Amino acid sequence: MPGGELPVADGHAVIPTINRLLDTRFRHAFATQDWHPPGHSSFASTHTNRQPNDAIPLPYGLQVLWPDHAIQGSPNAELHPDLDSHRIELIIRKGWRPELDSYSAFLENDRLTSTGLKGWLADRGARRLFLCGLAADFCVAWSAEDAVRAGFETFVIEDATRAIGMPRPDGGTSTEEARDRLQALGVTLLQSGDLL
Repeated sequence: MPGGELPVADGHAVIPTINRLLDTRFRHAFATQDWHPPGHSSFASTHTNRQPNDAIPLPYGLQVLWPDHAIQGSPNAELHPDLDSHRIELIIRKGWRPELDSYSAFLENDRLTSTGLKGWLADRGARRLFLCGLAADFCVAWSAEDAVRAGFETFVIEDATRAIGMPRPDGGTSTEEARDRLQALGVTLLQSGDLL
């Protein structure tokens, strides 16, 4: 959130929309929560002469380095206090292994280690998945991609997301790149008004 350790511009603006969706539309809801130990491998401060937004190879692939954020048990790791969490049944904690980052709600960044979300959704008979939150071009996008691969009809509620928007060498941004990937996989992009 703005003012936090890894701020996403206008991130707080998604909370009222998410609260309306939670209150009126869905039978089941889950959340994800970054939950990093100090010295996490995705932190730029863990690596000599590295800055946030640098990318380095790690055993599981290329890793973007971030500022230290969402340290386990810290106030900055908590879900936003204005989020109406009474309908949230499950919280998936991501990035808690020191050597492995996690963007997707389904798989850690090694693309092998499951979070258990697929089974939880299957046990509830879920067929469609609607995703929102932060950040649209990383955690939301990776979760949407994995949801499609897991067999769910997948939707991203665009006005309930905000992106980091990192510049790319080709002049585009991580937001545009993520949007293109999602559309190519058949993810439906919609607005909360289409549901409410």
